[in-house]
Amino acid sequence: MNNRDIIRRLETEHDLSREEAVFLLNTLGDKDEKLLADAARKTALDQFGNKIYIRGLIEISSYCKNDCYYCGIRRSNRNAVRYRLSEEQILSCCEQGYALGFRTFVLQGGEDGYFTDDRVCAIVRAIKARYPDCAVTLSLGERGEQSFRRLYEAGADRYLLRHETADRTHYEKLHPPQMRFDNRMENLRLLKSIGFQTGAGFMVGSPYQTTENLADDLLFIKAFQPQMCGIGPFVPHKDTDYRDCPHGSLRMTLILLSVIRLMNPNILLPATTALGTIDKNGRELGILHGANVVMPNLSPQEHRADYSLYDNKISTGEEAAESVALLAEKLKAIGYEIAVGRGDYQDNTN
Repeated sequence: MNNRDIIRRLETEHDLSREEAVFLLNTLGDKDEKLLADAARKTALDQFGNKIYIRGLIEISSYCKNDCYYCGIRRSNRNAVRYRLSEEQILSCCEQGYALGFRTFVLQGGEDGYFTDDRVCAIVRAIKARYPDCAVTLSLGERGEQSFRRLYEAGADRYLLRHETADRTHYEKLHPPQMRFDNRMENLRLLKSIGFQTGAGFMVGSPYQTTENLADDLLFIKAFQPQMCGIGPFVPHKDTDYRDCPHGSLRMTLILLSVIRLMNPNILLPATTALGTIDKNGRELGILHGANVVMPNLSPQEHRADYSLYDNKISTGEEAAESVALLAEKLKAIGYEIAVGRGDYQDNTN
């Protein structure tokens, strides 16, 4: 077994075994890392051209009923600044985003009981009525079959629900007992069966994570076949149990982006905010390693710092949605351009 053969198989067969994944992640050297990145970038270019899809992120609530051990908006964090956006505020964010060229809006928030099915469905319908050429993505946690069906019927197109880790024992080290690994996986299966374009994903370098865990995540993504996969480095938050843990590796995150692209050529793969948080060029590096989506922030400026999942999260400047022109310049500098339109998964297959 050697890394060049594994990379060649990834490029031609879009697959690898658990043993090969562990070997690759443990032993990849600089030359083979470049070979992997070049193969992933070529695959992304073959599938999507040099187009990068932009999604307007709207962080609608920093309230959450859950108490995940790593998260800054966990229920027990008394230092967290809590807010909720009104329907009017959300629609105002969409209005601004539409004028800037966004054709997908991502509504993200903690699992906040205030945002009932009735409220979220009303918001989705209002967005779709005003902007019928736009897609609506939701990322509001585990809600169950009845809720997901109502949201889908209201017009929501996509749903992001990170699986966080494909290993039960590891999951239980990151979440309190009330949160069940089986329930997370069942919610993901429900989303796909209902018809959502579904996104999964995981943190890189989260506490207690092993190389074997990462290999299992890669195999889970391959088997589950989500339309989207969001991965980013773990970044600690000062008000959590894992405040003193190191952040995830930029290098390992980039390697995993490349492997995911090669295993799933058509997948929508973001260069995440967390990647840009640990490295000022993280977003561009992510694209050069196979990513093809960026998600600038459309949330009201007065609340961007309050949606504090982890420390030092970038929320203004180049990451903000107002900086689309600057983003376009930075993408052009590395040979890419912003795509026009919704960028649906099925539109990107060859």
